[in-house]
Amino acid sequence: MTYISFPPDRAFDFTAIGRLCIDLNANEINRPMEETMTFTKYVGGSPANIAIGMARLGLNTAFIGKVADDQMGRFITGYMQRQGIDTDNVVIDHTGAVTGLAFTEIKSPDDCSILMYRDNAADLLLKPEEVREELIAASKTLLISGTALAKSPSREAVFQALGYARKHGCIVVFDLDYRPYTWSSPEETAVYYNLAAEKCDILLGTRDEFDRMERFEPNPDRSDRVTAAKWFDFSAEIVVIKHGREGSIAYTRDGASHQARSFPAKVVKTFGAGDAYAAGFLYGVMHGWTLEQSMEFGSAAACVVISSHSCSDAMPTADQVRDYIERCARGEITAS
Repeated sequence: MTYISFPPDRAFDFTAIGRLCIDLNANEINRPMEETMTFTKYVGGSPANIAIGMARLGLNTAFIGKVADDQMGRFITGYMQRQGIDTDNVVIDHTGAVTGLAFTEIKSPDDCSILMYRDNAADLLLKPEEVREELIAASKTLLISGTALAKSPSREAVFQALGYARKHGCIVVFDLDYRPYTWSSPEETAVYYNLAAEKCDILLGTRDEFDRMERFEPNPDRSDRVTAAKWFDFSAEIVVIKHGREGSIAYTRDGASHQARSFPAKVVKTFGAGDAYAAGFLYGVMHGWTLEQSMEFGSAAACVVISSHSCSDAMPTADQVRDYIERCARGEITAS
């Protein structure tokens, strides 16, 4: 059954708005950051990773954001362009803002952390008037993420993009992507997440992220079905609630729930899994697959990424995901 109908005949399959930053991943695995001496640089930020994932899967992709007028900003835009992503709406900041940095610590496959530097980050300075309506009108799908809602004027830019998307019949995906930095309070987070979610067709988040949205509407049993049901009173058609290694559940407006098998992985680090899952899942949904097939594809894409050192560089092609699924079926891959 098809739960979402995407507008046909548009120049871009997928457009994302939000965070563009630099990931510096520790090269010395199984060490605390205090003892780590070298890092490898990658493009980072959840919406950027998802956009890269969609481009690798073969979709026409664009990005809306802002980068610093420095070497890191130029690295980001150059990398995105080499992936085939349209960056005409990636604006250059001229106020002296800097590129956000994320240093990753990989103590073990299950013990990973991120040290963020987000003061005066350029991506949070995107203005509403810098969002191009014609780009969103030419897109089948718009992805927003929670981090971009944390500060003005980026917050207003996201809501402007949402307005354009609704005006032009663009399907909107909300990747909750909660990060504690830059938010002033749990109450602020809940208010703006809820305001954005009301305008979205697909919601993707972890159980903990949805809990933050329910600060003013307690769900004491943390019931996924109760959480999902709220959003079907608004625009949502699909709500995906992720439970880490326990898998994910997709809820639909007809009251059904959908689950799919997961796959083993030789885990190097845990971050990046959600971004790869989102790209793989949305790829399937956009191709009219069942939700179970889409979730399975997303799960396999996530396994590819967590088995690798990077996030953005490791985003797989469709053939690589299919190959991973086939290798698991043959028993060639087992959990670490």
